[in-house]
Amino acid sequence: MLVLVLQITREMDRVNQSDISEFLLLGISEKPEEQQALFWMFLVMYLVTVVGNALIILAICSDSHLHTPMYFFLVNLSFTDLFFVTNTIPKMLANLQSQNKTISYAGCLTQLYFLVSLVALDNLILAVMAYDRFVAICRPLHYTTAMSPRLCILLLTVCWVLSIIYGLIHTLLMTRVTFCGSQKIHYIFCEMYVLLRLACSNTELNHTVLIATGCFIFFIPLGFMTMSYIRIVRAILRIPSATGKYKAFSTCGSHLAVVSLFYGTLGMVYLQPLHSYSMKDSVATVMYAVVTPMMNPFIYSLRNKDMHGALKKIFLVFQRLT
Repeated sequence: MLVLVLQITREMDRVNQSDISEFLLLGISEKPEEQQALFWMFLVMYLVTVVGNALIILAICSDSHLHTPMYFFLVNLSFTDLFFVTNTIPKMLANLQSQNKTISYAGCLTQLYFLVSLVALDNLILAVMAYDRFVAICRPLHYTTAMSPRLCILLLTVCWVLSIIYGLIHTLLMTRVTFCGSQKIHYIFCEMYVLLRLACSNTELNHTVLIATGCFIFFIPLGFMTMSYIRIVRAILRIPSATGKYKAFSTCGSHLAVVSLFYGTLGMVYLQPLHSYSMKDSVATVMYAVVTPMMNPFIYSLRNKDMHGALKKIFLVFQRLT
C-alpha cells in the first residue's frame, strides 16, 4: 500500500494540475421554490441525525453496563455517521440558502477525502461488529477472552488506518485529474464518480485503483460478513428452544438491518458502470448520504432494552437539569 502511495505521488509530479479553482454544487434542484422545501427537509434530517447519534454516544459512554465490545464499536459507528453528515450537509444547506453555490477546488477535494474515508470506515466497522456477533453467538464461552479490550482497540485502529490510506490514495489520484470543461456538479457534494465524469484528462489509473481498492475495502468485508452470518444462522438453528433462538437472533438483528441498509443504498449509487452513472440520481444520493446515518441510531435503539434503559437515564438527567 505504501508503494502504491509513492507511485501515485511520483505520477502527480509529472502531471499538470487543473486550472479550475472552484466548482458549482448545483444540488438536486435549481428551482427556488423547491430549494426552500429541500432546505427545511435536510435541516430536520441533519438535526435528527446529529441528536440521534450524539445520544447513542452519550448513553453508551455514561452507562457502565454498556461498556462491552459491541457498544464500543457502536460508539465509533455513531461517531463516523456524525462526522459523515457534518462533512456534507452543512455545505449543502448553505448552498440552498445562497445564490453563491461555489466550492473551492481544495474544499471539494477535502470533502471528497473525508467522504471516501468515512464510507470505508463505516464498512470496516460493520465488518468488525459482525465478527463480534459471530464470537458472541458461536463461541459464547470464549467471548470475554476472544474480544479483549486490547483486541478491540487493535481492530478499530486497523479500520482507521486502512480508511485513512484509502481516502488518501483516491484524493491524491484526483489531484492529477485535469478539469477543463464544465464546472457544474449536479450533486449535493463532491463525489468521486461525479468528478471523474467532469474530467477531460486520462482517468484510467483512477478507475483501475478504484476497482482494486474497492474490492479490498468493500467486497472482502462483505464476504466476511456473509460467511459470519451463515455460521451465526447455523448456530441459532441448533438452539433447541424458540425463546433461545429469538434471544440469539435479537442480538444481531439490528446489525444485520444496518448492514442491509448500508450496502443497499451504497449499491444503488456505485454498482453501475461509470458511463451510465447519473449525476441527478437524487433518491439514491439522499438515501446513501443522509437517510442511512439518520436511521442507524433508531435501528440500534428500537428493540434494545439496554439502550432504552441508558437513554431513559439520560432523559431523566436532562429533566432534572431543566
